[in-house]
Amino acid sequence: MTSRFVELASAAALAAVIITSAAPAYAQTQSKSPALFAKDAGTKNWTAPKNPDGTPDLSGYFTNSTVTPLERPKDLGAKEFFTPEEAAAYAKKALAQKEATGPGTYADVHYDMAQFGLERAQNKVAQSVRTSLITGPDGRVPEMLPEAKARAAARTAANRGHEFDGPENRGMAERCIIWNNEGPPMMPVGYNSNLEIVQGEGYVAITQEMIHDTRIIPIDGRPHLPSDVHLLMGDSRGHYEGNTLVVDTTNFTDRVPFHGSGEKLHVVERFTRTAPDTVTYQFTVDDPTAWAHSWSAEIPMTKIDGPIFEYACHEGNYGMRNNLTGARAEEKQKAQATASKVQ
Repeated sequence: MTSRFVELASAAALAAVIITSAAPAYAQTQSKSPALFAKDAGTKNWTAPKNPDGTPDLSGYFTNSTVTPLERPKDLGAKEFFTPEEAAAYAKKALAQKEATGPGTYADVHYDMAQFGLERAQNKVAQSVRTSLITGPDGRVPEMLPEAKARAAARTAANRGHEFDGPENRGMAERCIIWNNEGPPMMPVGYNSNLEIVQGEGYVAITQEMIHDTRIIPIDGRPHLPSDVHLLMGDSRGHYEGNTLVVDTTNFTDRVPFHGSGEKLHVVERFTRTAPDTVTYQFTVDDPTAWAHSWSAEIPMTKIDGPIFEYACHEGNYGMRNNLTGARAEEKQKAQATASKVQ
């Protein structure tokens, strides 16, 4: 697998520049961030760029790496926003946090992840004063419905005892097919949280470095695929609303469950250029078989230098071979032990 070095976000920059969304709310659970702070006043008279056809220019290389947790810590209650000072202190603490220690961790096997550009503090961070990516007073993923819990339990039970029978029994990410962060909705991931947006006539393409997929989004008004056709990344259809690209995605499979969702998952994404180096990414998800109500999140994406590098997942996937080889060796030992007892 390959990785890349990304710009270090210093504590000074975190204290000086706090980028938040100025985009309008789009769901009942979506709330508006505070206005940009004084040191960002240079964007006050800024006009979002346009493409030659008049559509908003969202193209470029971005990272959605963030120190903001998906769910709000319970001790913060309904507090949706930090003050600039609180946000800077929180980000500084999060970036300085060391990797976990103990058996099997990087520290235990003496890896220096900084040499590969994989330390948290080496990421360029999209800064925000939000206390969680999930918006609204709750700031947390709704509890899964009983049927969703039963569905997940059944899937786990069916695979129990067969975890290493073959590659089909391993997770989709471990098999280098798709990672949950690719979505939609798109989420930050541990490293390589980089993506490229390309706009063209009738289409928008989004390539994610982790782990290599490109989503092709028609914006020509065509309808969704028939409801009996299901895709790993769903069926996306886009259109522009002013300076915002709106993407509606349906037709998911249940093979890449997003927080307990299934085939009925419905995702609405909004991409808005809110500053020269920022695209605010918002999404609302709904699945009547997974949660009692829809929920929303907001992630600032900040510009980075390209290009997007190849993520050679299959070529570097030694773990899959090692796991399955170990399982076959264990089976052979058990068979020999059984045979010797019979004799």
